[in-house]
Amino acid sequence: MADLKGIPVVPELPQARSGEKYVTPQGFTAIRDGIKARDTHAAAGLVRKPPWLRAKAPSGAGFTAVKNIVREHRLATVCEEAKCPNIGECWNAGTGTIMLMGAVCTRACRFCSVDTGNPRGWLDPDEPENVAHTVELMGLRYVVLTSVNRDDLPDGGAKHYADCIRAIKRRRPGTAVEALTPDFQGVLKDVETVLDSGLDVFAQNVETVRRLTHPVRDPRASYEQTLKVLEHAKRYKPGVLTKTSLMLGLGETDDEIAQTMLDLRAINVDILTLGQYLRPTMNHLPVERFVTPEEFDKYRAWALARGFLECVSGPLVRSSYRAEQALNRNNAGLDNSALAAAK
Repeated sequence: MADLKGIPVVPELPQARSGEKYVTPQGFTAIRDGIKARDTHAAAGLVRKPPWLRAKAPSGAGFTAVKNIVREHRLATVCEEAKCPNIGECWNAGTGTIMLMGAVCTRACRFCSVDTGNPRGWLDPDEPENVAHTVELMGLRYVVLTSVNRDDLPDGGAKHYADCIRAIKRRRPGTAVEALTPDFQGVLKDVETVLDSGLDVFAQNVETVRRLTHPVRDPRASYEQTLKVLEHAKRYKPGVLTKTSLMLGLGETDDEIAQTMLDLRAINVDILTLGQYLRPTMNHLPVERFVTPEEFDKYRAWALARGFLECVSGPLVRSSYRAEQALNRNNAGLDNSALAAAK
C-alpha cells in the first residue's frame, strides 16, 4: 500500500493490551503496564472505591495556561500520562513532574503500571536540554524529576539525571528541583553523582513496609537498599532535603507503619508522604483496604511526633503531591477533615 506520492505506508499496528509484549520504537521488547497477563477472574479483587477517592475535575487559570503550553509544544509530563488526580492543584501552583530516560523500566514492581523491558543502553542525548526547555516553557517554580529504573546503564542513569538538573538550573536558576530517583542498585558513588548536581530535594521511595517489600517491589529492590541510599544522601549532602513515600492499603499493620517511620527517622529522612494504593490493572496486586481520611490524619500526626519536618498524608496523595508546599507545615494544603465529611 502507498500514499498519493507513491511512498510506502506501513499500516499502524494495534496497541498491545495490558500484560502483552510489544516492540518499542527504539527496537526493544517491552511488556505493556509492566506485569505479564495472568489467568485472573475478571471480577476478582474489584471493589467499589469509597467517596473520598473521587477527585475533582482539574480547573483554574494556572492549570489552563500550563495545559495549553503542553498541548502547543507537545510536551510529555507524568502528571498527564499517569492520570494523576492532583494535576489541577499542582499545575495551578506551578509544580510539575517529568519522567526521564524513556517509558520502559528494567524492573517489574507489582504495584506499578510502567511498561517493563530492557532498553539496552538507549538514552536520548537531547533530553537534558529538552527537559530544561519544557520547565522554562511551563514556567515551573518547582519541578520533580522522576524516572524508570535503568539497570541496563552502567551508572543506572545517574549522570543523565545530573545533566538534566544542571540544564534546568542554567535556564531557570530560581526553580527548585526534586529528584525522585531509582536506587541505583545501592551504588553510592552514583547517588553522589546526582547529589552533586545542585538539586534541592533527593527522594527515593521505600514504597511499603519491610514485610511487604517482596512481593510489592521487584526482587532487585529492597527495604534495606532504599534506607542505605537515603542515609548516604543525607550524610553526603546534609543541606539537601531527603524524602520518601509509603503506599497504604497493601496489607500493612499500624505497628509496621510506626516501625517504618522510626526506621526512616533513624537515618534522618526529612519528609514523608502517605497515600492510598490503587490497583492499576487486574495483573497487579489487589487493594487490601481503603484507608480512611481520619486514619491518614492519624498517621500524619504520628510522623510529625517522630520528628519529620513534614508528612503529606491523604487518600489521593502521591509522592510529588504539591511538593513545593512540603515545608509549609500544612499537609500541602490538603484538608482531610473535609474529605471525611464526604463519607
